[in-house]
Amino acid sequence: MLNELTSTCEHCDRELDDEHCMLVYETDAGQRRAYECDCGAVTITVHR
Repeated sequence: MLNELTSTCEHCDRELDDEHCMLVYETDAGQRRAYECDCGAVTITVHR
C-alpha cells in the first residue's frame, strides 16, 4: 500500500504538495483534493 501520494500539475509537470492544496472534500466514496499550481492550473485528485 502507498504511504504517500503525490500529484503533479498536468499543465507544467510541477510537483504539487500540501502547500498547493486549497480544498479537501470527504465523502463515503473517498477524499477529493483540489490543488492550485503556481502556473494557475487547478488539479483535482480522488483517493479511495
